[in-house]
Amino acid sequence: MVPPLPFKPAPDIKPEVHGFFDPDTNTISYVVRDPASSACAVIDSVMDIDHAAGRITYRSADRLIAFIRDNEWQLEWIIETHVHADHLSGAPYIQEKLGGKLGIGENITIVQETFGKVFNEGTEFQRDGSQFDRLFSDGDTYRIGEMIACVMHTPGHTPACMTHVIGDAAFVGDTLFMPDGGSARADFPGGDARTLYRSSKRVLQLPEETRLFMCHDYGPNGREIQWETSVGAERQHNIHLRDGIDEDEFVNMREARDATLSMPRLILPSLQVNMRAGEIPQDEDGRPMLKLPINAL
Repeated sequence: MVPPLPFKPAPDIKPEVHGFFDPDTNTISYVVRDPASSACAVIDSVMDIDHAAGRITYRSADRLIAFIRDNEWQLEWIIETHVHADHLSGAPYIQEKLGGKLGIGENITIVQETFGKVFNEGTEFQRDGSQFDRLFSDGDTYRIGEMIACVMHTPGHTPACMTHVIGDAAFVGDTLFMPDGGSARADFPGGDARTLYRSSKRVLQLPEETRLFMCHDYGPNGREIQWETSVGAERQHNIHLRDGIDEDEFVNMREARDATLSMPRLILPSLQVNMRAGEIPQDEDGRPMLKLPINAL
């Protein structure tokens, strides 16, 4: 059963949306502005890592910071749609430079408990989501200037996935891809293909003209990178989730496809950092340090 929408859509509100593509991780980060004020939010930011060299830089985050400063906007929120497994979050760095509150779905606690065990974290690693300023529940709202942002729990890819609906724009994280990209994988710990189907169909209950913004795009079949589509386009053309594809058909396809996929290149550093709200873990001497668990995933 597909859960109903936990709020009434407000398609007359049209936030200003600016996408920033990171070619190293195929991630799109967003700056979302209230057209009636200077208030804005950042969604799914990126921190850069040279994994082989163990070197962190902030080129991607600096692009967002410069854009917000150049426009003289006020950052109110830094949103993570979920705990990403393919890029590191730049949230703490952006927050240090521009302020704003950091928010994620309340089921971050499930992710922290699961991967706290994988990485053998000690008791100093809090598994209560306290690294974040706000933990969102299904149906919660928050303000960006005069705009009301609504939060919808859309698990399946991970337990903590949330879709953020701001007027006529919805930021879906990894729940949906562009129509020719289909859907996210559902085989990470806590993922589930049947749950993903129902979450995706929940998003597709939004008005057909709702703009949908993707967290990733890989340019299937060589096309140019894209990150904006609509509910109507997804319902007509999504290769995994268009109207007429039933739940069992999707689950069989998704599970068979997931069985062929390798782990994301940056999954081990990403999970360690992102479950800490973007902070890099430290060893007992206070040095930034990442672990490499063997045969754990």
